[in-house]
Amino acid sequence: MVRHPLLRSIKYVLLAAILFVMVFPLCWMFRVSLMPVGSAVSLDSVFHSVVTFDAYRALFAGTNTLKYLFNSVLVGVIVVMGNILFCFMTAYGLARFKSIVNKPLFISVIVVLMIPSHILIIPLYLMAVKSGIYDTYLVLILPWLVNPIGIFLIKQYIENVPKSMEEAARIDGAGEFRILFQLVMPVCKPALAVLAIQVFFTNWNSFLFPYILTSKDSLKTLPVGLAHLQGHQAIDWQQLMAGSSLAVLPVLVLFIIMQRQIVSGITAGAIKQ
Repeated sequence: MVRHPLLRSIKYVLLAAILFVMVFPLCWMFRVSLMPVGSAVSLDSVFHSVVTFDAYRALFAGTNTLKYLFNSVLVGVIVVMGNILFCFMTAYGLARFKSIVNKPLFISVIVVLMIPSHILIIPLYLMAVKSGIYDTYLVLILPWLVNPIGIFLIKQYIENVPKSMEEAARIDGAGEFRILFQLVMPVCKPALAVLAIQVFFTNWNSFLFPYILTSKDSLKTLPVGLAHLQGHQAIDWQQLMAGSSLAVLPVLVLFIIMQRQIVSGITAGAIKQ
C-alpha cells in the first residue's frame, strides 16, 4: 500500500517540528555560553553578539568546576561498572538457577521498582551518618551499585539466550564463572550497553542525593556545583550556560556513539527466540 504524498509530507513536517523543539534549547544554551560575560540575554543579542569563550575561562577560574567534573566522572564510571557486574550476576542467577526462593526474589525486585527513590532519602541519610560514610565518596557510590531496573532488563534478555551454548560449554569442562563471563556476558552486550547508559545518565544528572549526602565542596558533583552558580540577587547566565554545556556534552557524545547499542538492546529483549 503506497501512502499518499501529502500524508508523507505532513509526517516529515511534524517530525521536523518535533526535532526543532528538541534541538532549539540545546542550541540556545551553547550560544548563550559563548556570549560575553555579563551581556544581556535576548533574541537579538544571541544572534548578533560576538563569539567568545570568556564564560568558560571565568567558570574554571572562579569556581571548582574541574573538581566537580572529576567527581561526576569518577562516581559515574564506578557506579556503571558496579551495575554491569552485580546486575548481570544477579540476573543470571535469577534466570538460570531455579529454586523455591527464585520467584520471591524476582518479585522483590519488581516491588523495589514500585518504590519512589525519594522515600529513601531520610533512611539513607541516617544510615550514612551512623556507618561513617557521610561526606565521603563511598556514600556517592555504594547505594547505587545495584539497580533493580538493570536486574529486570538483563534477566529478560538472558532468558532469550539459548541454554544449549552453556550446556555445550559445561560438557567441554568449562566452569560456571568462565561460562558466565566468557560466554554469556559477550552475548548480553546490547542489554549491558543499555544498562550502562541508563545508569550513567541517571547518576550523571543526579542532584538531590549528592546534595543531601555531602557537604564538602571537594565532594560536590557537577549538578550540585552548577546549582551554586545561581545567586540570590542575580544569575550569571553565561557562566551557568557554560557549566550546563559541560554537563550536557559528555552525555550527548556518549549517546551519539552508543545509539546503535541502545536501539539493539531495547528491541532484542522484546523478541522471543
